[in-house]
Amino acid sequence: MNDDGGAARGSLARFAALALLWGSAFLWIKLALDGGFSPAQIAFARAALGAAVLLVLARAARRRLPRGARTWAHLTVAAFFCNALPFLLFGIGERTVDSGLAGVLHATTPLWSLLIGLAAGTERRIRPLRLAGLLLGFAGTLVIFAPWGEDGLLTGGTLALLGGAASYAVGFAYMARHLTGRGTDPLALSAAQLLAGTALSAAPLLATGVTPGHVGAGALLAVVVLGVLSTGLTFYLNYRLIADEGPTTAATVGYLLPVVSVSLGALVLDEDLGPRVLAGAAVVLAGVAATRWRRHTSAVARTA
Repeated sequence: MNDDGGAARGSLARFAALALLWGSAFLWIKLALDGGFSPAQIAFARAALGAAVLLVLARAARRRLPRGARTWAHLTVAAFFCNALPFLLFGIGERTVDSGLAGVLHATTPLWSLLIGLAAGTERRIRPLRLAGLLLGFAGTLVIFAPWGEDGLLTGGTLALLGGAASYAVGFAYMARHLTGRGTDPLALSAAQLLAGTALSAAPLLATGVTPGHVGAGALLAVVVLGVLSTGLTFYLNYRLIADEGPTTAATVGYLLPVVSVSLGALVLDEDLGPRVLAGAAVVLAGVAATRWRRHTSAVARTA
């Protein structure tokens, strides 16, 4: 019983740490931008530092990186959509958008995943509740943007953030089809993917400038925390949580990310999203919850 209690506490601690570290990524991006780093510099540093953490963890666990050229080709595509592109887009978006709102828009990723599944034909039979959740989620996004009003938030920055969320959805769908269940350890795959993401992030870095201007110690610290803790360590914690509790429990962390991002934005940066945006965020999360709802059946019913 003590062992079970210790394991439960360990999983709960990883769950809380994952939500805090992942949700705080938007704060660190904003602090790095305000401190003088460009979006391309942040994206490259984040991928490189995250890859370094995962490579160390993989080596410590005696996990070998994949070797096949086909696997690395798939990893490169996944790294583009799950790392290089969204890392860059979130940096671009947060130049003009609050970190709290960035976290809210990131929460639309499951909605994009379902929409992509419908378009690709992988979601052939969608239940009414999931369809209602999809429509509700995008209605909440529309409430946030309020393009009909003078204070609407439909800007280039918010579109970049939505593009980042959609890019994650494309990447997840690609990974599910080409990388999962292939016999390669997830930790090794994550390390290899971030390594590929680092290489892909070098192109925009070279195009926009490798060396940052004058940056303060706070901005440098923000980039290090973003890469080491909010990228590398979160990949590992998510991997452990999936292994210990299953993907459904791990997926619930996504509901906490906007809560963490909004709270940190308000506490650290004095951001005020306003009642309309907060109401829209609540509607988005309700829609996401509906799209992820699964009917629980008994073990007897499953084996009948």
